[in-house]
Amino acid sequence: MSDLTADHPPVSLPVSPPVSRSSARPAGAAADHPSRRRLALVLGAVVAILAAVNIADKYGPHHTGLIAGPVVALALVLIARRAGLSWHALGMSRRTLLPGLKYAVGAVLVVAVVYAIGAAIPATRVAFHDVRYHLHPGAALLTAFVVVPLGTVLLEEVAFRGVLMGLVDHHRGATWASITSSVLFGLWHILPSLRLAQVNEAVGAAFGVGALGRVLAIAGAVAFTGLAGLLLCELRRRSGSLLAAAALHWATNGLGLLVATALAATSLS
Repeated sequence: MSDLTADHPPVSLPVSPPVSRSSARPAGAAADHPSRRRLALVLGAVVAILAAVNIADKYGPHHTGLIAGPVVALALVLIARRAGLSWHALGMSRRTLLPGLKYAVGAVLVVAVVYAIGAAIPATRVAFHDVRYHLHPGAALLTAFVVVPLGTVLLEEVAFRGVLMGLVDHHRGATWASITSSVLFGLWHILPSLRLAQVNEAVGAAFGVGALGRVLAIAGAVAFTGLAGLLLCELRRRSGSLLAAAALHWATNGLGLLVATALAATSLS
């Protein structure tokens, strides 16, 4: 040893006991185990909360999500902050607000153009024929600019592209974050899609309105929203801000509702 010289008498060093097979782990394994456990606990809590909200919104009083959405979104942010996520990891940093705003404006304009073209072409116009959107113009505006942003977009973006994506990214990286968030986002749409084949003319025509048609419509909705979740995750990642994903999400739902309402009013007049 470096601190022994020839003037010192020999020192007998204790022999370390044999290392058992169970304790011979890689250096990072012991540190990684608490990380996995912590991630599993926080993810489990977030998923359980979201499942409860999803059921309450489907079977509870009308517009339950309008009240529960902001409250639960705030609770999830507090959980994420308690778990160690920064505002940047949640997509809520002030530094990324301007890039997020630029992406947000672009996303809304793209959706508006696509919907205008889709509504103008008879072959694709049928996709907007949905009995849920046969609304009075005032009700349509209220739904598009109040109910959709507060009752749908706020909670879903905070939960899936903010908290869940941030948690998994912090522990497992961006790829797993996008996959996990998007799969859960697809599953989140099972309950809202139970009657999709009955209320949407295009979906009913494609899959039928029987039991098999309902199952196929639900599976299609889950797959479609899962893929949409990947797009929203990528938009969130590129812009660094939840604002971009939230704008695209709102435009898809809110503008779609307004176009469907306008087409329904035109066909009835």
